[in-house]
Amino acid sequence: MSDRGELRALTSVRGISAWWVVLYHLRGSLAGLPGTAEAVLAKGYLAVDFFFLLSGFVLALSHGERLRSAGLAVVPDFLRRRIARIWPLHAVMLGFAVLLLLVLRASGRAAPEFPLAELPAHLLLVQAWGFAEPLRWNDPAWSISCELAAYLLFPLWVMAIDWRGRATPALLGAIGALLLGLGAAFALRGADTLGQDIPHLGVVRCLLEFATGTLIHALWQRWRERRAVLASFGIAALFGMAWRLGAPETLAVPAALAALLLGLALTAGRPGNPLEGALLHRLGEISYATYLSHFLLWFAFKLAFVRTATIGWPLAALYLLLVLAASVALHYWVERPAQRWVNALGFRPGRSRLPARRSPPG
Repeated sequence: MSDRGELRALTSVRGISAWWVVLYHLRGSLAGLPGTAEAVLAKGYLAVDFFFLLSGFVLALSHGERLRSAGLAVVPDFLRRRIARIWPLHAVMLGFAVLLLLVLRASGRAAPEFPLAELPAHLLLVQAWGFAEPLRWNDPAWSISCELAAYLLFPLWVMAIDWRGRATPALLGAIGALLLGLGAAFALRGADTLGQDIPHLGVVRCLLEFATGTLIHALWQRWRERRAVLASFGIAALFGMAWRLGAPETLAVPAALAALLLGLALTAGRPGNPLEGALLHRLGEISYATYLSHFLLWFAFKLAFVRTATIGWPLAALYLLLVLAASVALHYWVERPAQRWVNALGFRPGRSRLPARRSPPG
């Protein structure tokens, strides 16, 4: 663990997952993509499920103890920090989408992707709550809308029950109940993959996986030793194998990803872990900008450079370099300055409303 309470390996995996989503959206336009690669990239939407799990874990790590010890008084500070994290870049990308709309209108083309009537809901990040079609304007932002719902409920969740003090069987039972509830919700809607029916299932998918991530954090706190690592990865492999053998994706994959998250967290900070490297860690640090910008950049890239149904590898490489460069620029010129500015609102010099972070108990 770093000196700021960060598990570097998990940050790196977030970056890898963000690029899986990028390639997921690009795959249909790649000429000559091998079948195996197509099959792997076609499941890129599962990275979002890992994001939801990881988000619950990370917030439990960084804010859970603070909220439990200080109570409702620090909830406004917590929410301000979360809004500072997600909204400014979202607003900038919506502004870019408005520019794309103006370009399309000026050239006499239809723009069903950018319905003006739904823009307010998207701007407020409530599009996935039933107020608008979530897969409009900037499609990936539907998951950020769901995350906002999780952020609003997170303080109540951690203050209602301190899962760290619960017996391990109770923790495992709660995780199982959450994941079974997720599978049941998808079954009731007749959805057999996690990427289906986002307008009706997106928020449910996020909340249940986010809550599972907070419980994985509680397990990590008591299992931070080597002997649990192989078991965690083994369980992930078993659920993955069950999925490949015909088990429902909506049941097997979240369980596999939850076990994988636990295993990755248990290996964080260990010598020789390739996920601790500087390059992968940097990709993780800019991953939010990657995730939120790549879809609109692809839309703009196609308008400017693509005239056929598929593209070759040189154009694909150019687009990927554009995403990387934009991610760096947006992270350093938009995300970080905006976070500092929003987080400073209401701050009184010499006085912090959030209690000091303490190391998680062993």
